[in-house]
Amino acid sequence: MAYDDNNIFAKLLRGEIPSIKLCENDAAVAIMDVMPQSEGHVLVLPKEGAEEIYELSPESVAAAMAMVQKMAVALRSALKPDGLTIAQFNGAAAGQTVPHVHFHLIPRRKGEELRMHARDMADKAELEAVAQRIRAAL
Repeated sequence: MAYDDNNIFAKLLRGEIPSIKLCENDAAVAIMDVMPQSEGHVLVLPKEGAEEIYELSPESVAAAMAMVQKMAVALRSALKPDGLTIAQFNGAAAGQTVPHVHFHLIPRRKGEELRMHARDMADKAELEAVAQRIRAAL
């Protein structure tokens, strides 16, 4: 499968569109999801161009998972959720909406229903306020 380097995450990784970054290294970046399913919903994007996990190099998988764990620890410290869902979708049939491998970290709270995936844009100021709390825990 040919990777489309004009997808929104590829553009974000090149700095062509803005994001609310939390953490970045040579292999991956963590950002706030602009359409969060719960407060503190974070995305981890490997920088390697791959649509699905099957095409991602083992090195990129390892680097992405290391950042996923780092962000999970920061989310737990900063937001004190009751739980944390970590998800990664491959293909439209699985719910993937952007053709670039990415990992969702979704804080879960007892009694709170998740908002729909990729549905409603959040207020940028609210996202930045949550991002500051997460960054402080890194």
